[in-house]
Amino acid sequence: MSHPQSYEILLVPGHVEDTDEAAGSGGAIRSAVVAATGETGASGYPRYSGEGVVADIDPATHAVEALLVDGAELDYGLSVRIKEKNADDDADRSADSSTGG
Repeated sequence: MSHPQSYEILLVPGHVEDTDEAAGSGGAIRSAVVAATGETGASGYPRYSGEGVVADIDPATHAVEALLVDGAELDYGLSVRIKEKNADDDADRSADSSTGG
């Protein structure tokens, strides 16, 4: 199975509704483009890293299974959304994952 080579990670307040506008980077308090490292994280999923963010992402469901931002876990009240970055074009595939800390 081929895994995406990069994603855009969007950190958004947990109360933001899942709308097209909220899924855009305009609603994010931080964003980062992460690229595949070729490693498997402790969660068992492929690891992606970049711009101070390290994430283990399930390529089948696009769920973020583990996330560190500047070496720390995500704060309560924040959610993470991802957009698959395609090399061919700028088309994105959005997914949403919430975290409890």
